[in-house]
Amino acid sequence: MNLSPKSIETLLDLVEIKLSCFQVHDQEDTRELTVLERCRNELMAIIDPKDSGEVLVFLPGGREARKSKTKAV
Repeated sequence: MNLSPKSIETLLDLVEIKLSCFQVHDQEDTRELTVLERCRNELMAIIDPKDSGEVLVFLPGGREARKSKTKAV
């Protein structure tokens, strides 16, 4: 499934809004906060992969892999 850049930006806005309102009270909240932060980072990497030192690659079955970018000399 492909998402348009506008859809990705909207999702990123929603995640950032939730992060700004989030309050950690217990271990479950800490896990959810970690998931939200990872989600935000992944959405940001999709929007501008040049900003990240990694490339996000989606594998079959919804899995993902990160590969370090290398610069050509």
